[in-house]
Amino acid sequence: MDWTLDEEFETSEGAVRWRTLGGGDPVVLVHGTPYSSFLWRDIAPALARTRQVYVFDHLGFGRSDRREGQDLTLAAHARNFARLLDHWGLSRPSVVAHDIGGAVALRTLLLEKRTYRDLTLFDAVSGGAWERGLFRLFLEHTEVFESLPGYAHEALVAAHLRHATYTGFRPGVLDAHLAPWRGSAGQAAFYRQYRQIRQTDTAAYEHLLSDLTLPVRIAWGREDRILPPEYAEWLHERIPHAELHWIEDAGHLLQEDAPAQLLALLTADFHTA
Repeated sequence: MDWTLDEEFETSEGAVRWRTLGGGDPVVLVHGTPYSSFLWRDIAPALARTRQVYVFDHLGFGRSDRREGQDLTLAAHARNFARLLDHWGLSRPSVVAHDIGGAVALRTLLLEKRTYRDLTLFDAVSGGAWERGLFRLFLEHTEVFESLPGYAHEALVAAHLRHATYTGFRPGVLDAHLAPWRGSAGQAAFYRQYRQIRQTDTAAYEHLLSDLTLPVRIAWGREDRILPPEYAEWLHERIPHAELHWIEDAGHLLQEDAPAQLLALLTADFHTA
């Protein structure tokens, strides 16, 4: 499937690839793991009818540079995101973040001290005890997963991706999500980034969540099996003024399971007290 990122931002550890679409007030879309900006392929062009949309692949993901020795912690991703915002000249963009993109956006806001116009978090890593399930096994047994035969690794990643969607992928989409993680280089890159993503990097800002004053919107798939609904409730308890929207019959990937409902939320005005 055609999805291109035609711009590069150089960091000390490789190039972050990005693109912008449309014109108007800026909005930045931040992906999580094990995904890439390809997740925004339907959402970004629709938003670009009225907004200037920025998308990018985190270092170590998708079309951005991937190599051994990269710092792929949430703290490093947040520093790179802060530098990207500076590079783009964006002082108050809207930010939309999913999965670990939520933690990246929150660290950038709270610890890197960048400012947003508003923030939408959906099915997002934000804090609490999220080192769980398969992710916990990746952390505890990295060497085992890194040594899996290629066919077993690919089957595991495919199953993990399917587990994130409630309605299933459209034809060709699973292959596109799998593509960056295939082969020996892809397998190494997959576990390289997972072994560096740690809960300590979200614990560092949890005490600041209640201080947020900007408009915040939380959306969550009722059938999310990666980050079940209690994680939405945990986040809402700590940002009490935030809107909370439940998306029925949708899992972790609202971009795949409920793109129309997600787009409707992203184009609606924030509620005001």
